[in-house]
Amino acid sequence: MAEILNVKNLSVRIGGQTSLTAVDDVSFSIHSGECFALVGESGCGKSLTALSLMRLLPDGLYIDRGEVRLNGTDLLELTEREMQAVRGDRIAMIFQEPATSLNPVMTVGEQIVEAVRLHERVSKEEARQRALQWLPARVGLDEPQKRFDAFAHELSGGQKQRVMIAMALACRPDVVVADEPTTALDVTRQAQILDLLKELQKEHGIALLLITHDLALVRQYADRVALMYAGQIVEQSKVSDFFENPSHPYARLLLSAVPSADKSAQTLTGIAGSVPELSAMPSGCRFAPRCPAAKEACLQKCPAMRPTVPGRLVRCFYPDSPVTSSTTHLQKTMRSEETVLKLTDVSVTYGSRGGLFSRQKAFEAVSHATLSLARGKTLALVGESGSGKTTLGKAALGLLENAAVSGSVEIAGEVAFDARGRFKRHLRSCAQIVFQDPFASLDPRMSVGELVSEGIMALCPGLSKADARRKVSELLDSVGLPSAAADRLAHEFSGGQRQRIAIARALAVEPQIVVCDEPTSALDVSVQAQILNLLREIQAEQGVSYLFITHNFAVVEFMAHEVAVMQHGRIVESGTAVEVLTHPQHAYTQTLLAAVPRL
Repeated sequence: MAEILNVKNLSVRIGGQTSLTAVDDVSFSIHSGECFALVGESGCGKSLTALSLMRLLPDGLYIDRGEVRLNGTDLLELTEREMQAVRGDRIAMIFQEPATSLNPVMTVGEQIVEAVRLHERVSKEEARQRALQWLPARVGLDEPQKRFDAFAHELSGGQKQRVMIAMALACRPDVVVADEPTTALDVTRQAQILDLLKELQKEHGIALLLITHDLALVRQYADRVALMYAGQIVEQSKVSDFFENPSHPYARLLLSAVPSADKSAQTLTGIAGSVPELSAMPSGCRFAPRCPAAKEACLQKCPAMRPTVPGRLVRCFYPDSPVTSSTTHLQKTMRSEETVLKLTDVSVTYGSRGGLFSRQKAFEAVSHATLSLARGKTLALVGESGSGKTTLGKAALGLLENAAVSGSVEIAGEVAFDARGRFKRHLRSCAQIVFQDPFASLDPRMSVGELVSEGIMALCPGLSKADARRKVSELLDSVGLPSAAADRLAHEFSGGQRQRIAIARALAVEPQIVVCDEPTSALDVSVQAQILNLLREIQAEQGVSYLFITHNFAVVEFMAHEVAVMQHGRIVESGTAVEVLTHPQHAYTQTLLAAVPRL
């Protein structure tokens, strides 16, 4: 295969009074028809590397040195006008969030036509016809005329991502940079998107740079992989070599942090410490402060990338050194069979108005759902986006607005709604929720101490401030945060730390049930391991029951005792985790599981 893209010694710096290096000496190449994956924790420099290739770095960042050669031409030496002719034509990018990348005031069709005509001398009608052919035939969007005339907000997440792919591939580029193209998509849509990319890649010989934190996707779809840490590539090899015999200690620890069924009886290994700040990079190996195999030499000098076996490069003085694990075996908590949450024939209906003189239309988001959750157990609620999972979880806690809820909800043996349909206030202490995005659910104006103690003070008005502060300190300690965190604001913490704050807040009133709505969806593998271990430890100590809403089946395998599968607002299958995950009976469950990427 011919080499299409060659990146050599690429470095990106942040300007200002103190210049800091965000991407440091990154080198790799991609061949025709090859999928090259760039992986690593958030903040490691993956997306900045991608934006550098496109010459789209945000203000304040600049390329300090290096080469980016596309078919022999160094893109870094081109003028901006010359780069505009290359961008979208010879190298294109699929951005992580299509909702913010698509123009909200232009139709989908207008944007695809614009992308084609920007680089090719064709009429508007010819570009339009090409777009109409691409939508159904190439990116699998049905009703092409309807989608062509639609605005971005009228499409689902998967449909918007397909539009982004159509725009990226419209001019048949040599290289496509895909930055987290499946983030927040359910497993079936994820499989569809990546299968589509692989098909188009094979058909047109496209070189694909796949940036993701989903290691299972990498193993299934990529040919080679490079692992980044703190701005540097630390290991590069064939995919099979990387997953079967990782060499760098960071690679081995990262892979051990991925949840799975065979790890369900133990805590995940995790990685001690955190990624260093740009302003405080270690003088030696950047991973040394977190590395259990580090020696004196690692603290003094940064190792260079060097070959270990054919096809593998590793930035480590002592590759393949034993890495000790602090794994603790822990059987999934099995408490009494007492039912703490029971939903019987629950339906949720939203009313929406059309035009001024049209009748109100009703939409049934959840239809006749029945499930139960026992004390000290975890029930995973799975299904595609829009299946009704979150709606059902919120309905159980009386958190829905502008929706009619029918059926029966019992919490701790008591009917949760009074005769007028209002959620009983005193049951708030029995059931809490941890949302997907902790930052959006935490008031930015309140300190962490105020956030955590808010529920305590509301439900226990007689509690003194001193007792409340002591309780907050204990809660923060239980989720692995220092008591001093109580005086800081939520935005001062990382995503994983904010999720710990949200968990502490939910536990403040000593609930029997916690609804966890995608609590790890946007977290790195290592941070995810910390959160899952924490939830398991709390469950083992306190007997808390979890209604765990997720589309991550690896998390389901690790956490769940029971599983319920939702499709179009209905529960189509339920049973023990072993039964549902190994012997699914419903065709929809079988389809979901078939789409799950595996390590």
